[in-house]
Amino acid sequence: MARPKRTYRCRSCGASPTTWAGQCPACSEWATVEEVTGAEARVAALAGAGGAGGATVQALVDVGTGAVFPAPTGVDEIDRVLGGGLTPGSVSLLGGEPGVGKSTLTLQLAVSVAAQGASVLLVAGEEAPAQVAARAARLGPLPPTLAVLDDTSVPAVVAALEAVRPQVAIVDSIQMVRADEVDGPPGSVSQLKASTEALISAAKQLAVSIILVGHLTKDGSLAGPRVIEHLVDTVLTFEGDRAGQLRYLRAVKHRFGPTTEVGLFEMTGGGLAAVADPAGRFLADRQAGLAGSVVVPVLEGRRPILVEVQALAVEVPNPPGRVAVQGVDSRRLAMLSAVMVRRMGIPVNRQDVFVSCAGGAAAKEPGADLGVVLALASSMLNRPLPPDLVVCGEVGLGGELRAVPQLDLRLQEAYRLGFRSAVVPSSAGRGPTGMAVSRVATVADAVATIRFGSTPV
Repeated sequence: MARPKRTYRCRSCGASPTTWAGQCPACSEWATVEEVTGAEARVAALAGAGGAGGATVQALVDVGTGAVFPAPTGVDEIDRVLGGGLTPGSVSLLGGEPGVGKSTLTLQLAVSVAAQGASVLLVAGEEAPAQVAARAARLGPLPPTLAVLDDTSVPAVVAALEAVRPQVAIVDSIQMVRADEVDGPPGSVSQLKASTEALISAAKQLAVSIILVGHLTKDGSLAGPRVIEHLVDTVLTFEGDRAGQLRYLRAVKHRFGPTTEVGLFEMTGGGLAAVADPAGRFLADRQAGLAGSVVVPVLEGRRPILVEVQALAVEVPNPPGRVAVQGVDSRRLAMLSAVMVRRMGIPVNRQDVFVSCAGGAAAKEPGADLGVVLALASSMLNRPLPPDLVVCGEVGLGGELRAVPQLDLRLQEAYRLGFRSAVVPSSAGRGPTGMAVSRVATVADAVATIRFGSTPV
């Protein structure tokens, strides 16, 4: 009798090598390849033998499109990122660091959808129903169509979905769900894969939108195997500094729309509040006439946001000095400092350099290069930049300025907020009517073009 074929899987990345190995050939992790036993091995063997007996082959031209439109959640920033709302039958994975506000965000979404009269099921894997109810009560009146399930087994979750037939279901978190027929503890590769596949099947059959909450590992990636990201329809990340108040919602993958939009939230005592006017949020406390400060229009998705970049340079007796950044790419700052030394003759390497984006904002795109350079130059000269000035442009290693995407859109937003002058690359357009746009070729030309104010007292 032939010996049954053994199946192996890496518990780190989910890869399935043909033989056991001490090091996974896919992710190079050590001691993570293990033999798959039990029901999961039988399912894998059946799939490998081609056991899809009832499959139907159709000509694509004969398949109806069955147009399905997204249903608004009532949370504007979530609807912005998802292209209008949650698509029926879709499965989304929401990841974020512990404490960033994933549970708060999904609970607000659940309350908002239920307040519209739709049925919502919340699978509480990490909290007791009483704890969930206490948190939800702080957000406002509890809608009667919002239900909670205190069971994380896959059969119980699927049975509840079939009984309630909700419009939206939230599983918090997918690492707590377990498939009884699969070996391994909840959160393992085999359990996550089996649980996700079962929930996806239920979502398609019942036309329910399911949101799976996932945790991040130490390196900032979604915990568990990468196969979950490939299985689901949408992958969302919820980012932000836990010490700050600002939160970003981004779509890394979205089968039903673009991934260019970004949702902005602010953590308050009453939950997460949408930031409708990001510029007002970041520039509200800006003080004109300070050396080392400049405003840069950056793009978050397709939304232009004005960010104040601040720099402080202090000469040190024994160079090189220290470098500290917040909201700016440290590697890009090192490159810009080298350009200033070599192409402009400004000895930034002999300074303690501190660069920060005010208000907890971030300006890590190349379009913020010119702002960082001019803020450092302003600080070293101790001369403020004009208060109505915005700057934008990528800096090359030769000190040249390069164009950035959607510059016209950025300048229009700056003009709307009262900025009347701009310094941009020479290839840029004319800008809005009423704005004095200076087009320059190099960073040295940019410094020579700007009329610095008097030395602040």
